[in-house]
Amino acid sequence: MNLLNWLYPFGRETAEEGRYTLLRAEAILKTLERLEWRISERFPESGLLGVCQEFRQLATRSEELAKRLQGPIWPVRLAALLASVLLIWLVAWALGQLIRNFQFDASGILHLLQTTESAINELIFLGLALFFLVNLEARLKRSMALRALHRLRSIAHVVDMHQLTKDPAFLLSGNKISETQHSPERNLSRHQLMRYLDYCSELLALDAKVAALFAQNTDDRDILNAVNDLEQLVQGLSAKIWKKIMILDLSSE
Repeated sequence: MNLLNWLYPFGRETAEEGRYTLLRAEAILKTLERLEWRISERFPESGLLGVCQEFRQLATRSEELAKRLQGPIWPVRLAALLASVLLIWLVAWALGQLIRNFQFDASGILHLLQTTESAINELIFLGLALFFLVNLEARLKRSMALRALHRLRSIAHVVDMHQLTKDPAFLLSGNKISETQHSPERNLSRHQLMRYLDYCSELLALDAKVAALFAQNTDDRDILNAVNDLEQLVQGLSAKIWKKIMILDLSSE
């Protein structure tokens, strides 16, 4: 057995091996496109259709970004490498000058002791600079992924706003609840209301799946935490929707 496979059995999977263990962006986008068709056929004038259309555009851009973030950003990587080599060369040159001009006498030893403290401070700053350069690419990827996840989180809240006024209590009361001048329009039948709420739940689920594309091939803690937070948000919002669906479903029995 290959030593690398023994140390890391979950290496890069082939297309056949990852068929049922990896999220496929094309399948997510295809499902989202089909959901858009379903909403347009049943609720062509609804605001939920506009949300779904904008979400599909955002999902497409997010999928492209997640795919780009899997590979290296070569301009940043090369710039960081050149800067790191330059810093190391400066340190080596300074050490060479010190060794060349060092004299094995009392004055030379005294000069060496005087420069030791400042040299240690300079090495600390150089080490921090190298650490910054080495992690520059990871920070850029993290920043881009977090901005995309912020947009996906906003979509989840927008979907939740569209189902706030879809109250099954009004429908089950036989429209006997008194309305005010600024009450929202409630003109959906029981079946239409169930489909509308179901579409909202599907949008939230797809939102979480698009976000999971960013966490699928990274071990960055900030990205993983942001994806987990979004999934918890979606679960909470979906739970409210499914309570309404259950109320409508149980009321028919």
